[in-house]
Amino acid sequence: MKKMLNNWMKWALAVGLSVNLAACGSGGGTDTTTGTGEQTKTPPASATSYPERQITIVAPSGAGGAFDKAARAIAKVLVDDKKVEQQIMVENQPGGGGSVFMAQFATKEKKNDYKLFVSSPTLLINNLKKDGNSPFGYKDTVPLAQLYRDYGVIVVPANSKYNDLKSLFDDLKADPKKLTLAGGSAPGSVDHLTVMLPAFKYGIDPKTIKYVSYDGKSQSMTALLGGNADILSSVAGEVEQYVKAGKVKVLAVDAPERLGGTFKDVPTIKEAGIDSELVIWRGVFGPKEMSPEAKAFWEDTLKKMSESDSWKEQLKNNNWQADYKNAEEFQKILDEQNSALQELLKTMDMAK
Repeated sequence: MKKMLNNWMKWALAVGLSVNLAACGSGGGTDTTTGTGEQTKTPPASATSYPERQITIVAPSGAGGAFDKAARAIAKVLVDDKKVEQQIMVENQPGGGGSVFMAQFATKEKKNDYKLFVSSPTLLINNLKKDGNSPFGYKDTVPLAQLYRDYGVIVVPANSKYNDLKSLFDDLKADPKKLTLAGGSAPGSVDHLTVMLPAFKYGIDPKTIKYVSYDGKSQSMTALLGGNADILSSVAGEVEQYVKAGKVKVLAVDAPERLGGTFKDVPTIKEAGIDSELVIWRGVFGPKEMSPEAKAFWEDTLKKMSESDSWKEQLKNNNWQADYKNAEEFQKILDEQNSALQELLKTMDMAK
């Protein structure tokens, strides 16, 4: 009897060992059989448990700018609402209106599932423009979601003699070098084109306008308030507090219709008789070789975030217009705007 028991134990051990070896040889997955007799493999634990460590969201600009605010708002909602269990760090990487960051992201981080970034049409423009262009663009990323739209504004100090866009453009047309325009990003960027496009439509040669770029919108606002610039190109959400404080005047907003609240009395560029509009989206991107598991996680998570009350509160507080688009829809928007911007820059002799 004892001999039979020993033989049975040896047999059970051998069977158990062979099962374990088979599992190891399968890469950590488990084979199961469907009702049709076909075998399917359960993904390894690492594929189903993403994310497993801290995530970084990069704002490719200085602290306090539009990208910085977007990245911090996204991180706050995701963590506070427990839509992401891991820690999220926001990292500022200023330089070249985002082109410095893109050079590093597209080459050294292309497989890093744990690093995302926020951007705007600047990502496209930097790749398309002639001067100081970046060899990397949206095709070197994985677009995950468009979250909202922002609106460009043309601003002057509160004590400026200009009270409307037409009088400003008339002076620029007569003597373009007389006034200095400040923006929070490089020439050819969104801040630059917010003024250059309507100026071009008004008959002003954009190349004659003196544009000074700063690393972030807070720095460009400091330049305006400090007397180092006469005009500021920015976005509504960034200047509202200065409007309320009586420090600046907004001459025009680049929107299809007037905004509400603080900007309810500000005319659109089209109301000034200039047919010009530059759509400023804000979206989230991952690395070009992002894993399918990470991509699926972020598509689902960002969609849920966009529907949350916490996110809607962020939109309201920052004067951002909700305009969520999933990854597929966002990709189409990028393709279409890239073509349109290329034609626009060619018209202005700014395309590479």
